[in-house]
Amino acid sequence: MKSALPTWDLSPMYQNIDEWERDFAQIKPMTEKFLAFKGKLAESPETLKAAIECMDEFDRLGEKVYVYAHLKSDEDTTINANRSRLNRVESLFASLSANSAWFDPEIMAIPETRMDELVNSPVLAFYKRSLLELLRERAHTLSEKEEQLLGYFGDVLGNPDKTFEILSDADLDLGKIKNHDGKTVRLTHGNYRTFLEDSDREVRKRAFKKMFGSFHKFRNTFAATLDGAVKRHVVGAKVRNYPSALEMSLHGDNVPKEVYLNLIASVRSRLGALHKYIDLRQQVLKLDAINMYDLYCPLFPECKKSYTFEQAVTMVKAACRPLGKEYLKDVETAFTQRWADVPERKGKRSGAYSSGCYDSYPYMLLNFNHTLNDVFTLAHELGHSMHSFYSHKHQHYHYASYSIFVAEVASTTNEILLFEEMMRDCKDKTLKAFLLSHLIDEIRTTIYRQTMFAEYELKIHEAAAAGTPLSADFLSEMYYELNREYYGTGLNADRLIEIEWARIPHFYYNFYVYKYATGLSAAIQLAENLLSGDPAKREAYLSFLKAGDSKDVLDIMRDAGVDLSHPAPINAALEYFEATVDRLQKLVG
Repeated sequence: MKSALPTWDLSPMYQNIDEWERDFAQIKPMTEKFLAFKGKLAESPETLKAAIECMDEFDRLGEKVYVYAHLKSDEDTTINANRSRLNRVESLFASLSANSAWFDPEIMAIPETRMDELVNSPVLAFYKRSLLELLRERAHTLSEKEEQLLGYFGDVLGNPDKTFEILSDADLDLGKIKNHDGKTVRLTHGNYRTFLEDSDREVRKRAFKKMFGSFHKFRNTFAATLDGAVKRHVVGAKVRNYPSALEMSLHGDNVPKEVYLNLIASVRSRLGALHKYIDLRQQVLKLDAINMYDLYCPLFPECKKSYTFEQAVTMVKAACRPLGKEYLKDVETAFTQRWADVPERKGKRSGAYSSGCYDSYPYMLLNFNHTLNDVFTLAHELGHSMHSFYSHKHQHYHYASYSIFVAEVASTTNEILLFEEMMRDCKDKTLKAFLLSHLIDEIRTTIYRQTMFAEYELKIHEAAAAGTPLSADFLSEMYYELNREYYGTGLNADRLIEIEWARIPHFYYNFYVYKYATGLSAAIQLAENLLSGDPAKREAYLSFLKAGDSKDVLDIMRDAGVDLSHPAPINAALEYFEATVDRLQKLVG
């Protein structure tokens, strides 16, 4: 008999709602205290330091209040009290952002000579890096009144994202389908992948048709929400004097746009390897024609296994051994202190993530359905959480939050380590082929597929900037054509794939998805470094986990052993993909 799947324990943050309400009530007075520094920042280094510390104080408490509210809301999106609490936090922050909107413009208005004196004062030595980063924003910071006005609109401008989430996760009924046993079951975002992995092609096809048919019914509504989100990005770039929404999104990480464009160009130049794998998949599955719903089922279903969560935890711990004893000890804490909400439930947010703050554990939301993919998802989200855990443990709050640019590195490094751990002692030829195909699919979906998403995201932002309405027909046609180019003419794509854009929440995140591809490319190199057994390379990796935002992201990655400012890591990862495809092809004859 299977034991009940664990849920997370949020009590270390707040024992009850009353405690949360007390902290929530403190935030407004704390921002008013911060307002007392208005007009005084240039007076002395001591005054500027006190203002920064005051701002960090209410930001830190605000993060804790927000994280607790969003975690509780995601436990069950149908509970109005939880949703209302989250809305209260978001509304408060939107109204209070005007109280801090004056800070950046006032810094920018300080004469350069005086600013140099302040920045180079020993009193502000700790904050020098963040002040210099702030001064990079001079050309993109508006007047105090303009910044204040944008602050007031913060909550309103987030409505497209909220509407998408509620419609997709709470209100959209995906219906029911017959599984391989002939039983009628409800289709969910969580079990959809399970159906796509079914060896019965009719089950896969039914799940695909039902999923995308459901989204197709609301295609115009989803187009309206995505259009609103993209316009927010495009208009924001114009208002802040950026050449494009892409460059605005990359500016905070100090990442040149060439990194993004080089990724697309590199993947485009190596689509032949993906097409080779599509042909191999078709041959192994013995299909006359391969379709989109044939891309996730195991090529060797006789090796398909079901895993308990306890087994998944044991496997992931074993995979983490190359990171050393301290890391393994901290991994154990993640499970004994209940960082994870594991089971799928009706109303629970779909998908998986790691989320926390400086004053909480880095919690993991999972929707565990006992597949190998779920085991890899656990390794992935644990990588995120351990990255946060070490950054928070080793950095001051001011520099503890690592850049989103490197957010996918630790997670995908864990996935590669898990693959290598499973392959190490594998003697069975068929199981080896199964694991190779799993790795190939991980790289396919993380580098090729996410780069396709990145190119689509770039295209729709460029279209919106040119004044093209993002109608459902326009979005669908563009997506279908791009899908055809990436997967090649050897794949007979069902026309319903054109609506997949409506299902992707990351298109609301403002150029996020490319980081999955760059992250996995870095992870392939870093995993190789860890598996070499070289203590210096292990320490370099652990130093990366502990670095937080203490340096520019590209410098942090160089210190870890990967230079992402050049396309070489991307090309190496794509060569690794093709070599793995060749290895599988040779193995299966």
